[in-house]
Amino acid sequence: MDPAARSGETVVEEPRLSGAEAAGVDVKFERVSKRFGDSVAVDGVDLEIMSGEFFSLLGPSGSGKTTCLRMIAGFERPSEGRIVLHGRDVSGLPPYDRDVNTVFQDYALFPHMTVAENVDYGLKVKKVAKGERSQRVADSLAMVQLEPFEGRKPAALSGGQRQRVALARALVNRPRVLLLDEPLGALDLKLRQEMQVELKAIQQEVGITFIYVTHDQEEALTMSDRLAVMSKGKIEQVGSPAEVYESPASAFVADFVGISNLIDAATAARLSGTSAAFTLRPEKIRMVEHSAAPGPEEVAADGRVEQVVYLGSVTRYHVDLDGGGRLIVTAQNLSQSSTEALEVQGKEVRLLWSRDNQREVSA
Repeated sequence: MDPAARSGETVVEEPRLSGAEAAGVDVKFERVSKRFGDSVAVDGVDLEIMSGEFFSLLGPSGSGKTTCLRMIAGFERPSEGRIVLHGRDVSGLPPYDRDVNTVFQDYALFPHMTVAENVDYGLKVKKVAKGERSQRVADSLAMVQLEPFEGRKPAALSGGQRQRVALARALVNRPRVLLLDEPLGALDLKLRQEMQVELKAIQQEVGITFIYVTHDQEEALTMSDRLAVMSKGKIEQVGSPAEVYESPASAFVADFVGISNLIDAATAARLSGTSAAFTLRPEKIRMVEHSAAPGPEEVAADGRVEQVVYLGSVTRYHVDLDGGGRLIVTAQNLSQSSTEALEVQGKEVRLLWSRDNQREVSA
């Protein structure tokens, strides 16, 4: 429910986009580049981020993703090109003149203020009336499930709770776009996974555009409606999580988003008769007895299991092929124990996969 509706106040605000309007573009990059001296951080990026979507910028350190976020926020200005927010060129505008808010990894909370005072701070600066401020703070704290902690100082909160405060402080201003710069990076794995689900649920409730920067493929795949994979200042691929994972556009995307086997052109010709390099996800390969016959649309490769990595729910097998090369195979441990998984090491096996699961890629 919208915070204003819950409060019972009559508040004039921009309507939530729906239907055909929701297909509008909130953020647009037009041939945007950013240089720091001789270093090119962002190199000729074209990108459209749609209204109301959860969009992630995914890539390794130095790929340009955080610089893109900072240019949207106004903390950096493009060296070339334009950044358009809601149809308005904001390339030269300061941060305070843009309808965006940013959530940082380090929370950036005021330690001497209570939770409620931290959330209220931005509204006070904007001189919002006290009654409306109180209601909006209460609504924002309820959204992130922190009502019982409104009187506490940040030092008395866990890392996850401090991150929720930072999120509430950003959302209370009702921006059209919320920017999140690796906000879960300081949390432990279990809490990070819980917060991924929570963040996505909050984004769906408020209906505003979230732009999320991360180097964590699982985060991007879990939360995003779409994502852009970046490398060396350029966008390698834009698409839904399924599109990027199942049909990587390049060897870089295949290798960075999850684990993938990259088969070069020469090996591809030997294994499956194709003339182009392709990638093959480890979970798409079946490991069977050496004598098993392939199906009519399957490719077969024989080899020896050289390494077994037991991961609890799955086991990862490294198989050296008879003709040269190595493939990684992942299998679920539906009924297999760690001892049984490890016993496969050193055995001769046959690997089978469907030709439909091969994805040609550029270098």
